Amino acid sequence: MKIIDISWPMTPDATGYKDAQDVYFTTTQSMEKDGVRKSRIIMSSHASTHVDAPAHFIPQGKTIDQFALSQLIGTAVVLDLTEVEEAIGREDLEPYELSKGLIVLLKTRNSELVENAPFEREFVYLDSVAAAYLIEVGVKAVGIDYLGIERNQPEHDTHKTLFEHDVPIIEGLRLAHVGEGAYFFVCLPLAVVGLEAAPARAILIEDML
Repeated sequence: MKIIDISWPMTPDATGYKDAQDVYFTTTQSMEKDGVRKSRIIMSSHASTHVDAPAHFIPQGKTIDQFALSQLIGTAVVLDLTEVEEAIGREDLEPYELSKGLIVLLKTRNSELVENAPFEREFVYLDSVAAAYLIEVGVKAVGIDYLGIERNQPEHDTHKTLFEHDVPIIEGLRLAHVGEGAYFFVCLPLAVVGLEAAPARAILIEDML
């Protein structure tokens, strides 16, 4: 069994969405002064690898704690879409044999971006027609390898298309070191209550299917 970590490292200098600083570490007790080391973490609910819930954009939508963990655990397929220059469309997804209940992870050229580089505003994203196709197929979660799944959508159509069907979105995955194919996927958001998103640790496991 091989475990592949696909999480974005959480550090104060990690890339933040539109260059926001999403993570702060402070030392509250030090070994030198107190004989013990203790720290405080201040972070955005959308820092590094994180899971978005419908409450992010849908009034009265599910919050992160209202998802069953089973929706973020199971068979995932990594799609190699590194040739896509801008938007992932339905035509990019249709050649794959996707089926109901899969978790779909979108590997794009975004994965080559350095984890503490300035925010790349021209990142590859999923368009709303492709999102609707994934709903049509019946996928149970969608992940992408950057800090957003959409751009240039004033009405946030991609998010809303997925959220209206209670499909969680995993953003900030690191997939450059992962080959296309099927894996067992585990993504565990922090057990926060009442929020629209939460940071998470995400892994793939080979040879478990």
